[in-house]
Amino acid sequence: MVAAAIACMLLASCGGGSGGGSTTDSGAAAASSAATAQQAAAQKLALETDVSRLAKQATFGATPALIDHMKAVGVSAWLDEQFAATGSRYSDIAADKLAVNACTTPDNGACFRHHFTRETVAMRFYANALSQPDQLRQRVAFALSQLVVASTLQVGNAQGSAGFNQILLDNAFGNYRTLLTSVTLNAFMGDYLDMVNSSKTAPSENYAREMLQLFSMGTDQLNMDGTPVLDSTGARVANYTPEDVKGVARALTGWTFAHFSNGTTYVDYDYAVQMIPAPNAYDATAKSFLGVTVAAGATQMASVQAAVDAAFNNASTAPFIAKFLIKQLVTSNPSAAYVGRVAAVFANNGSNVRGDLKAVIRAILTDAEARGSAGTTDNYGKVKEPVLLMTQLARAINMTTDGKIFSNYDGTMGEAVFASPSVFNFYPPDYPLPQSTLESPASKLLSAGTILPRANFVYNWTIGAATTRSEFNTEANVTGATGSAIDWSSWEAFGTDIDGMIDRIDLILASRTLTADQKTALKNAANAVTNSNATQQARLRAQAMLYIYVSSPLFQVDR
Repeated sequence: MVAAAIACMLLASCGGGSGGGSTTDSGAAAASSAATAQQAAAQKLALETDVSRLAKQATFGATPALIDHMKAVGVSAWLDEQFAATGSRYSDIAADKLAVNACTTPDNGACFRHHFTRETVAMRFYANALSQPDQLRQRVAFALSQLVVASTLQVGNAQGSAGFNQILLDNAFGNYRTLLTSVTLNAFMGDYLDMVNSSKTAPSENYAREMLQLFSMGTDQLNMDGTPVLDSTGARVANYTPEDVKGVARALTGWTFAHFSNGTTYVDYDYAVQMIPAPNAYDATAKSFLGVTVAAGATQMASVQAAVDAAFNNASTAPFIAKFLIKQLVTSNPSAAYVGRVAAVFANNGSNVRGDLKAVIRAILTDAEARGSAGTTDNYGKVKEPVLLMTQLARAINMTTDGKIFSNYDGTMGEAVFASPSVFNFYPPDYPLPQSTLESPASKLLSAGTILPRANFVYNWTIGAATTRSEFNTEANVTGATGSAIDWSSWEAFGTDIDGMIDRIDLILASRTLTADQKTALKNAANAVTNSNATQQARLRAQAMLYIYVSSPLFQVDR
């Protein structure tokens, strides 16, 4: 259209095209046309770079169709679509209630794994990540699961884990106060951090402490930009005292398990629902914490809401949550200004609402440090955690799955999803990058014992995956298993067009950052692969290049 407009203007300047133009005019027109084409190419490159990076930040992996759609509708409209999108769910698993002594059939192992380990929920997580359209909701819920941690490693109950993760999905774009209230009263969390059956005679401080330290304000007072508040000596200022923890713990007493099937014993605890009051165990006396006083005789729910509100409204909660989510979605070392801008949205979404996660996520993903020319400095980006390594490759190679194969790999790379080793997640958010002043949380998972499994994983799903692998088959004794498969047809369709394959790798995996030398190296590797069958040759060449790039350090950092 621009070229046509320029041509029309040139014609008009020459009297509608009559009379013959000069050589000078022709040269100017050619130069202008070349400049226009160059500008269009630069704009296309910038757009494709940006949306490919957005796909890494906001989904479980880019695909050509996703990139095309993002380019067509734009970042803002795509976010609107994602805020409205649905598809993922765990509610059916949460509704699948089984007494803990019910696995007595000959397939006892399969029954136990299905109901009382992470297997079922982890499978659903990976199947959703590859196929369901609500990609951003899933990414945010996954980030929240690493902030508000409850692990099947300590509470082996699939129904409970499913109910807990459904809360995270349901509230990913809701209000953080609602989320914090829901997880506080959730039975799975109650068992995990000992709030269930906490009584006035011996209040458990476990959940109370973690709600303050990890789920809301953090241990130290923060400025709105995430930097620590310092006293006159330069020391950090604590956010709460041991007495505050004791007071919150007393406010959270008097809750116990609901039962299903009208049961009354431990075998039919309902882990997927809210705990129920146990009035005789509740501390109904006056309580004070974090500058708040709960009057004697207040209801149990009033005490819970007072504790949640005190944590939610603390001045440090906005920057604490904002910084954590930025680090999960965009970059491990956000500037103080970036944190401050997002924290301000947490504090007030523009309509005097605090804790609006939809507004927070939009602010994170549309900030200048997330979009446009961001991502070119050495301190930008984040090491790719194993879950994203697997899903980004799987979506690039058109894998369909029941999710089981992923749960066979993630633990060997240090991130068995939903089975965190502790409430502190698989890695701390401030884990330092060795020999630097930077933070690199997921680098905690890089060790001599996990690097080789990463490379082996990539090999198995590229060069090692001719058309099928035995591990892709439906696993016997796994309830609901359908197996996995890779559809290589879109890669095979390139035929001998190696440059086209490299261009796709550059777009969906490298976010348009491959240099000319890197492209040449990939092309040389592809040309070394020959086969008399044209289709098989195309597939083998794609697999070789995918292995080289995805196993490289370049792909291990999302920028």
